[in-house]
Amino acid sequence: MAKPLTDQERKKQISVRGLAGVENVADLKTNFNRHLHFTLVKDRNVATKRDYYFALANTVRDHLVGRWIRTQQHYYEKDPKRVYYLSLEFYMGRTLQNTMVNLALENACDEATYQVIKHINTYLQTLGLDMEELQDIEEDAGLGNGGLGRLAACFLDSMASLGLAAYGYGIRYEFGIFNQKIVNGWQVEEADDWLRYGNPWEKARPEYMRPVHFYGRVEHTAEGVKWVDTQVVLALPYDTPVPGYRNNIVNTMRLWSAKAPCDFNLKDFNVGGYIQAVLDRNLAENISRVLYPNDNFFEGKELRLKQEYFVVAATLQDIVRRFKASKFGSTEFVAIQLNDTHPALAIPELMRILVDLEKLTWEKAWDIVVRTCAYTNHTVLPEALERWPVDLFQNLLPRHLEIIYEINRRHLERISKLYPGDTDRMRRMSLIEEGDVKKINMAHLCIVGSHAVNGVARIHSEIIKNTVFKDFYDVDPQKFQNKTNGITPRRWLVMCNPGLAEVIAERIGEDFVRDLDQLKKLEEFLNDEAFIRDVAKIKQENKLKFAAHLEEHYKVKINPNSMFDVQVKRIHEYKRQLLNCLHIITLYNRIKKEPSKSWVPRTIMIGGKAAPGYHTAKMIIKLITSIGDIVNNDPVVGDRLKVIFLENYRVTLAEKVVPAADLSEQISTAGTEASGTGNMKFMLNGALTIGTMDGANVEMAEEAGEENLFIFGMRVDDVEAMDKKGYDAVSYYNKIPELKQAIDQISGGFFSPSQPDLFKDLVKMLMHHDRFKVFADYEDYIKCQEKVSQLYKNPKEWTRKVIHNIAGSGKFSSDRTISQYAREIWGMEPSLEKIAAPDDPR
Repeated sequence: MAKPLTDQERKKQISVRGLAGVENVADLKTNFNRHLHFTLVKDRNVATKRDYYFALANTVRDHLVGRWIRTQQHYYEKDPKRVYYLSLEFYMGRTLQNTMVNLALENACDEATYQVIKHINTYLQTLGLDMEELQDIEEDAGLGNGGLGRLAACFLDSMASLGLAAYGYGIRYEFGIFNQKIVNGWQVEEADDWLRYGNPWEKARPEYMRPVHFYGRVEHTAEGVKWVDTQVVLALPYDTPVPGYRNNIVNTMRLWSAKAPCDFNLKDFNVGGYIQAVLDRNLAENISRVLYPNDNFFEGKELRLKQEYFVVAATLQDIVRRFKASKFGSTEFVAIQLNDTHPALAIPELMRILVDLEKLTWEKAWDIVVRTCAYTNHTVLPEALERWPVDLFQNLLPRHLEIIYEINRRHLERISKLYPGDTDRMRRMSLIEEGDVKKINMAHLCIVGSHAVNGVARIHSEIIKNTVFKDFYDVDPQKFQNKTNGITPRRWLVMCNPGLAEVIAERIGEDFVRDLDQLKKLEEFLNDEAFIRDVAKIKQENKLKFAAHLEEHYKVKINPNSMFDVQVKRIHEYKRQLLNCLHIITLYNRIKKEPSKSWVPRTIMIGGKAAPGYHTAKMIIKLITSIGDIVNNDPVVGDRLKVIFLENYRVTLAEKVVPAADLSEQISTAGTEASGTGNMKFMLNGALTIGTMDGANVEMAEEAGEENLFIFGMRVDDVEAMDKKGYDAVSYYNKIPELKQAIDQISGGFFSPSQPDLFKDLVKMLMHHDRFKVFADYEDYIKCQEKVSQLYKNPKEWTRKVIHNIAGSGKFSSDRTISQYAREIWGMEPSLEKIAAPDDPR
């Protein structure tokens, strides 16, 4: 029997189909050895695996650099409109393999990457090394919390692949999202020291260092306004190349690192405080030290506001510098996209530059700001919306506070003309919220200061127009748009699931990688026995591989023929991991009650991080692990039900679990998940979704056919109606016996025998103040899960639904999302044109 292809061989097949030209393998080896030689420390003769990884990374990077330089030359010569994507988070994951997928896949001169890799692989094997082992040495660049930061990473990939002159700007956090350890069932955080061995993908650019000012005071003089007596922190940029797919374009992600100036606090010299003065440099450099680990929760700390201004101030200086160096010099050549409200200070900062430094009139400056900026809203949860205390601004950014007050004055003047005497509306729409503590509403600032405001799924965009920002929509309906999120098919199919990518390419060619809509052609194969068999076989291989990974890393043996039921995302009450827990307990109780019945075996995997200060989320993790302890050790249950908490969920783990999942849990309360992107990854990789009509699930059901998803629960209208009449959790508890049993087990200590009261507070929350109405959807969810099990017994029908889903996932490419941003917000035209490779004549 033929040995199944490895992932590497599959990627090679997909990459080189129909390609000509092979780079000289001897040159490749020379290059690799040269890097290995320079990687090694002189007094060390033995190379470690890390040395080999760095040599390989640098060999691949060599293929990037020429294209990177040529791309910048191409932009300089064409002087296109440029888009600046400002985000406090870029959740990039690993770079090596993604670069190999995107790079030189189609060049006669430049060896197709995977032919290169095959030769490197053969060469590595002679050294006793394996490509996957080397890839595992790379640290994840975890500079994001979840959806928002990962979306930014997918967008960078798409902007480069669509030939847009785009720059990602953010912060080079020394410590990214914490590493999660589970100790006795509890989450413990460890610092993510991702830079400790260096980062081969970045290049420091000290020549573009910029000063950023804080504190001080404002002087109004005859010559204009001056911000004086400030403290200065330097922003040092590090550039990371972002390669497009097969088009030789390499864009730039520029991340800023905080550095103290040489004379920082050296006034202390005069009193002999030299040591303290040098130590105090840390205060300045703390700005880029660590990513705030909150997802969908606002933390109003001074350091966070410093981070937000730091990235904005450094970036805008860079934008103005590049703009002044451009040939055409029209402001129509700049677009700034604000990824949520975190970079909202770009609006007053650009006003400060134009009015105070460039001496434009307020009206002219404001016109430029509004036409340049656009704002993406990512959440409707009230606790996630940024509201900064005015006192903090007064101290840290006094000039910006003045500018915001003036923006607000003019804005309210306009509202009062439109709605004379409507003081209530003026209060609701003000940028300044009155109360015990006066606060600046950053979302209002973004809406007023932008020409476009978008939500990230159709239902979410409707919700913001009809509820949260209704007043603003009434005044400026033309500003409001929808841009449904997407994911890059390069990382989330070709790279993480080469087996599936290959069987698709065999049927419809490989153009789907850059035009995901072509997956619709798979509908022709819904009754093709061979295709159904191939798709099912790839899923089974992925499951076996993930089961082996779990056995190696978690020391748990799972049944690879069981249904892999997966919920991976941040741990948050609105995502309702608790509803999943109730299903697990119900299933467990049913198996215990009828052990001889034929049950569909399930392995339920839940993974995700809880914000360190979010007590309820940490208790949810403890509950999941406690349920697992009981279920997994019950001999009556055996391998028919297993519960696994996936520790330290991150991009790299997602790349392994997503291709292996059978069932994807997307069970947020309708109206709370803005979009979701994990749902799209699972759909594209052949998992079926059990979900509520929330976020992008609505559009997924539309694209694949609602009958090909497992939809349950209240819709947005039902939730609103329930809010009006009041949600009574106790009534559900009293009328549904299985729910009552499960809750009694949790509160009575069945899952925590040594600490019977451990989960009392969780139960109290569910019974008396559950904003997310877990009990209201319980019954429908359980019934829906029964349908899931029923269908799983019929593998052919299950796989047909899987094919419907894959065929319907074309809409959820970030290429589509970015094309819409480009045409409808930025005024740019995407292009699939390929520029010349470095060795080609232009």
